[in-house]
Amino acid sequence: MKTALITDLHANREAVEAVLEHARAQGARHFALLGDFVGYGADPAWVVDTVRALVTAGAVAVRGNHDEAAVQGASPTTVLDARRVIDWTRRQLAASQLEFLASLPLTVVAGPCLYVHANAWAPADWAYIESRFEALRSLQATECQYTFCGHVHEPKLYYLSGNQTLGAFEPTAGVRIPVPAHRKWLIIPGSAGQPRDGNPAACYALFDDEDHELSFERVPYDHASAAAKIRAAGLPEQLALRLTSGS
Repeated sequence: MKTALITDLHANREAVEAVLEHARAQGARHFALLGDFVGYGADPAWVVDTVRALVTAGAVAVRGNHDEAAVQGASPTTVLDARRVIDWTRRQLAASQLEFLASLPLTVVAGPCLYVHANAWAPADWAYIESRFEALRSLQATECQYTFCGHVHEPKLYYLSGNQTLGAFEPTAGVRIPVPAHRKWLIIPGSAGQPRDGNPAACYALFDDEDHELSFERVPYDHASAAAKIRAAGLPEQLALRLTSGS
């Protein structure tokens, strides 16, 4: 079965619609949603409702740091722009939508797979996997053969061999990669709603658990409309510019 791995949706309706359509066209029958459904973008209520509907239909979903911020509110140390986004996002969400975000687990283990937003060693601390060191730490923190996580807005792939040697790939979009179960794998699909690798196209990944293959996908979408909504909402200009530049 093919699973679409989608993370860091960030309230970007245009990107999420394009990714879901593309994934279904590629044969995805299951969805794993790896957190940060809100924050940055202008359609938090629509994205939360979409995620909730997918979960009702059997999808996996975990909580991200932006989801937690929306539930708890900004902390006293939050910088001004981030506080503006959090406060605005909270005003867009109904009580039931906030309750749904609060109900999401930090991790889900299903068979050989671990789903988590940030990392496997301390999911609640929201530390990033920004180097081989953090990748190794995350892989060594779980017995699962496949760890799927978000938080990092660039596609990444790491593996751990039987002798504990760490390998890393820079994935190419649309290329099928064998991911045999005799190794441990850490898959970071990249952000659907706000990619930051210089390419504005939305990111997600497809995992085939029967053929043990993985592909990283890029999906062009109407980022100009998504950026216009951010400006119309009065959110920080930088959030709109990021969608255009992919950085």
